[in-house]
Amino acid sequence: MPIKIPNDLPARATLENEGVMVQTEATASRQDIRPLKMALLNLMPNKIKTETQFARLIGATPLQVELSLIKMTGHTPRNTPQEHMLAFYDDWEDVKHKKFDGFIITGAPVEQMPFEEVNYWDELSRIFDWTQTNVFSTFNICWGAQAALYHFHRVPKHDLAHKAFGVFSHHNLNPASPYLRGFSDDFSMPVSRWTEVRRADLPQDRNLEVLMESDEAGLCFINDQPHHHLYMFNHIEYDTVTLGDEYRRDVAAGKAIRPPAHYFPGDNPEAAPQNRWRSHAHLLFGNWINEVYQGTPYDLAEIGTAPYRYPSV
Repeated sequence: MPIKIPNDLPARATLENEGVMVQTEATASRQDIRPLKMALLNLMPNKIKTETQFARLIGATPLQVELSLIKMTGHTPRNTPQEHMLAFYDDWEDVKHKKFDGFIITGAPVEQMPFEEVNYWDELSRIFDWTQTNVFSTFNICWGAQAALYHFHRVPKHDLAHKAFGVFSHHNLNPASPYLRGFSDDFSMPVSRWTEVRRADLPQDRNLEVLMESDEAGLCFINDQPHHHLYMFNHIEYDTVTLGDEYRRDVAAGKAIRPPAHYFPGDNPEAAPQNRWRSHAHLLFGNWINEVYQGTPYDLAEIGTAPYRYPSV
């Protein structure tokens, strides 16, 4: 089944060229099923690329999904044309009365700042609390994952001496988890962050389940079933070229940055990288969406009020 996105969203042409099934709003309205209501709170600077990355993964599911794009109400993005934001994004304040089956919160280029100094921290804290009554399952990415883990459990982030940057091998710590169904024992994934969350800081009495970890890059993926949140500290959604684009951007800006590890063949920045994580990205998001579909109530109004089955229970 296809993903339903706005007809003129730039991601549409890219997805259609890749063979992803994209559905028009008119066609979706004729189908007598309830699509899963998903939303993307996009905090990344390049919003158009990020939209495409997540729509690609969501659109690969056999279920019909309706994706909404959300932005912070009190923050004006500087790196995306205003006409794009006005055409495709809703302020969270304008949709907070709604309920969603799934909600994705991305990373943001603010990870070296204390959480409380981020100019939209108060609103983001309200959004985290809102997910407990209005969202069935929330998937947090990179800084968004660090922020959510701090909000709910006061787990700190720590600065790194050097950026964790590259494609690193990760371990599957619980093959029986529904989120890791079909995963290899070891798999590769892009990492791009200046901070980390440490296992020693995780409270032992909060039912936080570590599902993925890397010997080189540390913690990766945690399931917080009591809060129906997932915390992914790395970037399994990245395109093949994203790490290379980030590297060249930082070099052009005069930053002291090492080439991403295990990414360019022969560590040669002029060589074209190969994507070694694409299949696991699709698998992870497919597993998550399947868990949401299996557990979410048919009546959206029941989210947050009924004793329905949360994911992984």
